Amino acid sequence: MNMNKDQLGYELTTAKPFDAVVAEIERLTPEQQFRVLHVHDVQETLAEKGFQRGPLKIIEVCNAGFANEALSKTVDVALFMPCKFSVYEAGGRTHVVLGRPTMISQMLPGSGLETLAAEVEAKLKKIMQAAV
Repeated sequence: MNMNKDQLGYELTTAKPFDAVVAEIERLTPEQQFRVLHVHDVQETLAEKGFQRGPLKIIEVCNAGFANEALSKTVDVALFMPCKFSVYEAGGRTHVVLGRPTMISQMLPGSGLETLAAEVEAKLKKIMQAAV
């Protein structure tokens, strides 16, 4: 299966500062009935090992009801859980990328995840659109 970047991730960019976008995603997530499980500060983690890079955070989010429903269809979906936003700076702008749940349903054909994945993706896109 050949997939391009647009199929794998939904991306938005903004002139808003990196930290403000991260804070908005964290603040808005509960409004769509998700919760932030963890925020990975990749820049900090790499710096601890002597590597330098610009700001990059991976924000893991979950809705237990959606997770349970997806797992009841196929336990293989656990390979892609939880849902993730990547936030980074490039070219003087802040980028937010969502790993597309609809891509997961395509990678697990016959699992019956299509409708659920589309619903989850729509809610996560609302968070992104409001944050940027």
